[in-house]
Amino acid sequence: MDNMNTFSWIFLAALIAGTLLQLWLAGRQARHVLSHRNAVPAPFRGVIAPEDHRRAADYTAARIGLERWQLPWDALIVYAWTLGGGLQLLADAWSRIDLAEPWHGAVLVLLMLALSDLLELPLQLRRIFGIEQRFGFNRLTLWGFVRDKLLTGLLMVVLGLPLLGALLWLMQTTGSWWWLWAWLLWMGFTLFVSWAWPVLIAPLFNRFEPLPEGPLRQRLEALLARCGFTSKGLFVMDGSRRSSHGNAYFTGLGKAKRIVFFDTLLEGLSDEQVEAVLAHELGHYKLHHIQKMLLMQGLLSLGALALLGWLANQPWFYAGLGVSEATPATALALFLLALPVFSVFFSPLLSLLSRRHEFEADAFAAQQTSAQALIDGLLQMYRDNASTLTPDPLYAAFHYSHPPASERIAHLASHASSSHRSTQVITAT
Repeated sequence: MDNMNTFSWIFLAALIAGTLLQLWLAGRQARHVLSHRNAVPAPFRGVIAPEDHRRAADYTAARIGLERWQLPWDALIVYAWTLGGGLQLLADAWSRIDLAEPWHGAVLVLLMLALSDLLELPLQLRRIFGIEQRFGFNRLTLWGFVRDKLLTGLLMVVLGLPLLGALLWLMQTTGSWWWLWAWLLWMGFTLFVSWAWPVLIAPLFNRFEPLPEGPLRQRLEALLARCGFTSKGLFVMDGSRRSSHGNAYFTGLGKAKRIVFFDTLLEGLSDEQVEAVLAHELGHYKLHHIQKMLLMQGLLSLGALALLGWLANQPWFYAGLGVSEATPATALALFLLALPVFSVFFSPLLSLLSRRHEFEADAFAAQQTSAQALIDGLLQMYRDNASTLTPDPLYAAFHYSHPPASERIAHLASHASSSHRSTQVITAT
């Protein structure tokens, strides 16, 4: 504590305040959900069974219980790396290894990230083999978990190490405007991964097979034709090998983009409901949400790298976070540790934008298919995934990328009513 400067106290205050804020929100969520555990909300009565509603409340409460351990543990890890001197100890130990720059620094940053993930391992195991197992969602074996970890580590080396090396090289050799070159590198890497994910990376973790020929495929291809969407095809992913949770998404860029359904989703929904879910995903594409999010992420990353470019030249930044030697690698490592501490206070803004996009995609789906089919499909997914119908509004504002169930269903119901009234007018005419 004797070596702390003004920035140290600002950082510590933000770390404590952010953790306490998140713990308070978690407490609100648990109390709100459990207080409504025994009463299905009026709009869902007769559709969601009381036992399903209670199960969703218990599942949410269990996840929040783990979150209450996760939050202080994460804060302690960040404190240990920074003000606790952990990063400096790691840098001192790693300095004994004779390795040329920028690879020496790149491995240092990668080691910090790997050790941080290792420290998270007990809580990860608790979530998967404790909570998910208890509520019947987990289908992942211990060997499958280890395999996923090893594959992720391999990808970090194959993709992350060259990226870190190139970034640190730019920091060392391109002068005071290095952060602009680094931003171009980052955007190029982001676009590459967006292209490579569906064709090279995701198949390492899951099996993807074309959607079989039949009525469902014909229905979905007709929807794609109506919406003017071309892709590499419709695929089914074996999500059931890890979890019984269901989902659907489309991924990739340009000609590599593809539509993916979890096999668990197809097992639980009717053809009409699957069509409505796909129409929602297409809404994100047709309304340019992906481009907008890429643009926003690009601007945020540009601002972040410009900030790092300034901080890297400030001695108080290193001293304030427990590091005595200012190097590009320690600057990057400290920035990666400090940025989430301050950005947590801005999470409601990003969540709000995401929820707005979800409403817009729902409206698009209601125009292209049946709003009622999407409502029915969502209700089935809420039931199957044990999603709470009664989240705390403030917790949802911080954490929910999708609108709460009651708001989303009400929004879709208004579209269904409008469509029904339009049909009545046409029929009468």
